Amino acid sequence: MKNNKNIITAILVFALVAAGIYSCSDEYLDETDNYNIDSQGYFNSEDDYYMALVGVYDLLQASYVNVLLGEIASDNTLCGGESATDVVGFQQIDDMGHTSVNSNLRDVWSWMFSGISRANYFLEFQDKTDFEGRNKMIAEVRFLRAYYHFELVKWFGGLPIKDYDAALLGSGKRFAPGDELSIPRYSAQEVYALIESDLIFAVNNLDYIAPQVGRVTKGAAEALLGKAYLYQDKFSEAATILDNVINNGPYQLATSYETMFENEGENNVESVFEVQYTDAEGAGFGCLQCSEGNVAVGFNGIRNHTGPTYDSGYSFNVPTQETVDSFEDGDSRKEVSVLDIEAWAEQTGATYGLGYEHTGYYNRKYIPRKGDQNIGDQNLTNPNNYRSIRFADVLLMAAEANNRGSIDDAKAQSYLNMVRARAFGGDSNNISASGSELTDAIYHERHVELVGEGHRFFDLVRTGQAPSEIDGFQAGKHELFPIPIQEIQFSNGNWNQNPNY
Repeated sequence: MKNNKNIITAILVFALVAAGIYSCSDEYLDETDNYNIDSQGYFNSEDDYYMALVGVYDLLQASYVNVLLGEIASDNTLCGGESATDVVGFQQIDDMGHTSVNSNLRDVWSWMFSGISRANYFLEFQDKTDFEGRNKMIAEVRFLRAYYHFELVKWFGGLPIKDYDAALLGSGKRFAPGDELSIPRYSAQEVYALIESDLIFAVNNLDYIAPQVGRVTKGAAEALLGKAYLYQDKFSEAATILDNVINNGPYQLATSYETMFENEGENNVESVFEVQYTDAEGAGFGCLQCSEGNVAVGFNGIRNHTGPTYDSGYSFNVPTQETVDSFEDGDSRKEVSVLDIEAWAEQTGATYGLGYEHTGYYNRKYIPRKGDQNIGDQNLTNPNNYRSIRFADVLLMAAEANNRGSIDDAKAQSYLNMVRARAFGGDSNNISASGSELTDAIYHERHVELVGEGHRFFDLVRTGQAPSEIDGFQAGKHELFPIPIQEIQFSNGNWNQNPNY
């Protein structure tokens, strides 16, 4: 465990079955008891609810693949790896040649639905036992259900949801065998309505300061709600809730962009929501979602690296020259975001290997650091937290909502320039544009501020830029990914495939 803080982390590995949950790795906040959860004999105490809550948080660890593929699918990076057949599913997505037969897309579907199932298990029994603070736990669970649904609707569009009307009111039901034959795929609009309902409840029942570092806060719920509004072009709603985070939340831009992605920068004043990872054991290629570390970090790592500062990795997700060139002169984020491996080797005497599609660059925000990993496989159990929502992201989303909604360009400029002032060390590079020119400036800023963090593909899709920016992208098809073929087969055609797959 990380000894210097309390964390909600992927340490409990639960396997949900119809009868309940079984814990096969149970260290969490130094609590170590093996147990089986039976719904008839459980949810009888606050501790029961707390441990079930841990199980809902646990699947956040598996979202590493969403982040990794959110970059690979975009124009930011090439897939890389060892060869053209190294993780074929990744390679197909990079080339926009993916089909419904793709094990990595099935991982996204399966792992996020596992998180939803755990949330629904908790919500199914939310009223069984009363105790002080129960509503806050329920609010955390509803945030997490919204988080998992949001990840899925971005990737696949409409989703199957059991007892949809009851879910809107905060209830939860897990899928049972046979449900896939009768429960429909609800539209993306209906999924977003559920996401909004869950997040509004979370906003109204959580505080800005969490009881433990890493747990959900009111600010996280407001920020994700604003993001969900923005993805639907609900600019007025997005601007209102995001302005509230900025003006009333406890967040501010971190002084140092450089240290923000190091261990000492985790859960800092800029962090609105982070996925917590540790270097504890539990990783293996047979069960990557079981890893308690951030698997994406090892996948991003420098191939066969020997030298200071960094550990080696698998050389996936390599930034392109175009990405490097997108930074303006004087932008301090460039060297923090992208490692020039040739310059690094010349400077330090480090050596490295050449992977497939070698570009000479690595995602410096999320590559293994020496000393980060002490137990297990450095490439599968790296403790680098994923900064899911940063205050800079909130500022740029608020800027976009105020600008694209024709609400307040002056406010949009102010938010944008707060981010730029940190990047350039002052206000000499401030933007004074308005209208569509300001829109383009905000899009550019999101690109360079958030490069390497998994947002780029979805930003390009929701703003209509993907066909012109991503090689091989087909409008009318690639805005969504295909539903895994196994799910179509299980449903006996009840769930229709996405268009043109």
